[in-house]
Amino acid sequence: MKNLKIILAIGFMLILANKTFARNVIRVACIGNSITYGAGIPNRDKNSYPAQLQAYLGGGYLVQNFGVSGRTLLSKGDYPYIKTSAYKESLSFNPDIVIIKLGTNDSKPQNWKYKEDLKADFMSLVNSYKNLSSHPRIILLTPVKCFLPDGSEISDQLIGGEIRTFIEKMAYENQLEIINLYNLFGDKWEQHLMPDKLHPSSIGAGMIAEKIFECLTLKQGNKVNITKALHIQGKARFNFHGYKGYEFTNEGTTCRVVEPYVEAVGRPWIIRARFWDHEPQTDIALLENGFHLVYCDVADMYGSNKAVQRWNSLYRRLRKVGFNSKVVLEGMSRGGLIVYNWATQNPEKVACIYADAPVMDIKSWPMGTGKSEGSPDDTRKMLQVYGFGNEQEALNWKRNPIDCVSVIAKYRIPVIHVVGDADKVVPVDENTAIFEERLKQLNYPITVVHKPGVDHHPHSLNNPSTIVRFILKATGRSVNRCIHPVPGNEFRASAGWTEGADWHTISEDISATLQGKNLKLLLLGNSITQGWGGNRKAVTYKPGKRAMDAAVGENQWESAGIAGDRTQNLLWRIRYVNYNVCHPKYAVIAIGINNLFGEADTPEQVAEGIIAVANVAKIKLPQTQIILLGLLPAGKEVSSDIRIKCNQIHAILAKKPIKDVKYINPTSWFVDANGTIKSGLYGGDYIHLTTNGYQVFSEEISKLIK
Repeated sequence: MKNLKIILAIGFMLILANKTFARNVIRVACIGNSITYGAGIPNRDKNSYPAQLQAYLGGGYLVQNFGVSGRTLLSKGDYPYIKTSAYKESLSFNPDIVIIKLGTNDSKPQNWKYKEDLKADFMSLVNSYKNLSSHPRIILLTPVKCFLPDGSEISDQLIGGEIRTFIEKMAYENQLEIINLYNLFGDKWEQHLMPDKLHPSSIGAGMIAEKIFECLTLKQGNKVNITKALHIQGKARFNFHGYKGYEFTNEGTTCRVVEPYVEAVGRPWIIRARFWDHEPQTDIALLENGFHLVYCDVADMYGSNKAVQRWNSLYRRLRKVGFNSKVVLEGMSRGGLIVYNWATQNPEKVACIYADAPVMDIKSWPMGTGKSEGSPDDTRKMLQVYGFGNEQEALNWKRNPIDCVSVIAKYRIPVIHVVGDADKVVPVDENTAIFEERLKQLNYPITVVHKPGVDHHPHSLNNPSTIVRFILKATGRSVNRCIHPVPGNEFRASAGWTEGADWHTISEDISATLQGKNLKLLLLGNSITQGWGGNRKAVTYKPGKRAMDAAVGENQWESAGIAGDRTQNLLWRIRYVNYNVCHPKYAVIAIGINNLFGEADTPEQVAEGIIAVANVAKIKLPQTQIILLGLLPAGKEVSSDIRIKCNQIHAILAKKPIKDVKYINPTSWFVDANGTIKSGLYGGDYIHLTTNGYQVFSEEISKLIK
């Protein structure tokens, strides 16, 4: 009887614990069509965007995939979402967060004829979630861009022009959060991101998951009531891509402010110069990151003192209501004049500068004294507003943006320019190139993103992630992806895997290979490490196996490298996969090179990721001697951009010793006295090793472990 009471008491405690867990975990319901479902993605249960979102969010969340292929938002569509069992299950799930991605299939001709019903059907769907007892946070996702050819059943013209606009309108009218996925994959089709030109791959799904993760985990500040704080009379509201904006006047000047749904800590903001809503991708992304977007009309002022005074007045007004003391400046084309002229007079108030095809010298434009045709009409207006008596006075002017480099360098203002290399209106070599060279002479860096073959238009980048990450870093708001453990999402056969394998298959193959082993050496890393091969069955390309067998001994070592892995992927594997099962005496870590490609992480971020990997390896492999190589040299010449970054990472690693970890810089193994990669050791990409390269590599590792 006593034992029965104990058993019942334990059972009751477990029930209470489960209920407490169920209350505390944040339930996320992903609603959508085939893109949410993960159609065409190998091992979709682990690689669809909801599955990858779960990995990003971790144990405090429970993410469920309620996507169904081919489904429409329209209730009269051929396959309405609301008629699926998944829809009913999503309601029963009683989610705390609902993420809705529908609309792509509504563009089909048989569905689009019912487009007048879109709003009513949308409201019916949204209200069904709003009325749940959990009162969930609802987030809308715009459709992703479709790359199918013209005449296809699913039309990108409708997706980008009509359906995306509709989703933005619904977000605005109902004050629902919105995330822009339309620009996520850029404007040029890339097969590895969208193999069939419609459905994202596992890599593309990972990009979606990461973007949602960043929005869900944004550190929130206290939101300000804009209309009350700024005393905006009449509340002239407008829709800015789903966000609520207000137009108002400041000392008689037209101004605008757009507020984010979730305000970031510190009330960060960006002020846009000229050309409101032109190529707004960066502005939208910053709103998603909790920034306010601000505009102050300085048309036809060409960055003169009158324009600077207008910005000064608005800055003072916004500071009084708690806007950050440092503002991000954005200037396109002639907007470069006001951005730099304001920054020169207010350097301590500038967080960073994003300039796009910027005018940096009035002699180039509008005066057209060089390659540019210039603009006589704009020249006349510019002379007047600056107060120049004639053109010669303007030619003698020494306070152009290209002349303010000393201020930028002195106050260490981060600067990024995006330029079209074929720009005929604002030639690069008369503007940005001069500015860049003068900063270089002062030993101050500038980031310049070149668009080969592009003229003055289009401005910006279709996928603005490079710009956005620069701004977030400059404002101290970037989150280092390199130290956040997540599984990989590679799937390509070109990665040296058996046909049909995905990242999880390869990871499981490593685990199976290590079972029952007592190894002298375990190699941890990416494709370079994978190239050792070892006894892994799912790896088809093993150029280093023979060399390592000779150096260490056959069956005395194994490779735990996965092609494409970044520090965050290896960090996840070491943390959650039991590599200690093979009791390795030594473990050699070589990771980080993949972090420098794509949406490149900075050398500082990569170094932090490498250190995190070594620290976790030390914990998870307590009896193993850890040897940290960091990353192998890449790029043929010592002056190549990628090599410079590699050397910067090694410089950081050398200054941050890790207790009980032996750090070795392997660069000297592969380069000659001039720093050039030795002939025959690398393939044509100067990243991956040849058989001879592995021979050198294995001999050096053999020395280390002896």
